[in-house]
Amino acid sequence: MRYRVVLFDLDGTLIDSGPIILASMKHASLTVLGREADEELVRAAIGGPGLLAQMRELDPDRVDELVEAYRLHNEPLHETLESFLDVPELLPVLRAEGRRLGIVTAKRRLTVELALDRFPVLRETMEVVVGAEDTERHKPDPDPILEALNRLAVAAGEAVYVGDSPFDVRSAKAAGVGAIAVGWGGIHPDERLLAEEPDALVQTAGELHALL
Repeated sequence: MRYRVVLFDLDGTLIDSGPIILASMKHASLTVLGREADEELVRAAIGGPGLLAQMRELDPDRVDELVEAYRLHNEPLHETLESFLDVPELLPVLRAEGRRLGIVTAKRRLTVELALDRFPVLRETMEVVVGAEDTERHKPDPDPILEALNRLAVAAGEAVYVGDSPFDVRSAKAAGVGAIAVGWGGIHPDERLLAEEPDALVQTAGELHALL
């Protein structure tokens, strides 16, 4: 067993939320600002410090309005969420192997709960969940991952962080844990992930399991 602790990003890693994030960002921009959001810029920011930071990029003077419009549009869409092929099935296998699992995300806890309700296997297998409210600094800073390690009382050398964004890779490397990027998220191209020099880039749950 290479890693006793496996921490996961949520959006684009465990759940296929990219489409609803994009849809809600576009809705917020059109509703509040009266203009289409630049999809390339929106995609590039997903997975980073969180929703407030993303909205500041759209318009720093109307962040609160944009966040409200986004959440009103986005939260009901969690009922349509799908998971990625073979990813939910992998989680009980990892637990059965004696590993400890956790989620580290920039989502606020209320929104995380929507995903946990949609996919009970996440609630059943995750020992720790670190969300937006749990640290002052967010990815790509190491603080969220370090918070998860602290709660689990484990050393960085025992853990790996699995995510679909460049911010995930940077956060993992800054925290001193292993960094595995996944290419199935659909938001960030492989080239951008590889530019961050993760320990590995995988395209399937089977490939991920083989590395752990």
